[in-house]
Amino acid sequence: MAQVAVAREILLRELEDLSEDKVVEVIDFIRFLKSQESKEEMRRRFARALEEARAIAKSRGITDEDVLEEIKAVREGR
Repeated sequence: MAQVAVAREILLRELEDLSEDKVVEVIDFIRFLKSQESKEEMRRRFARALEEARAIAKSRGITDEDVLEEIKAVREGR
């Protein structure tokens, strides 16, 4: 935790020396990094949900073929 505090202080000092345009670029980059974290979290959550759905299907005896047949039936309007 102390290392993060030191890194934040260094970052603040470095920002003081930048032009306004560069500060805006830094902010944009920070937002980009945050969006990447958010995307990765969504991927993890999706993978976890898919794994849980497959486990439920397996416990109920639902096969991949059953799922495909249901999808086909819905697409055909049955």
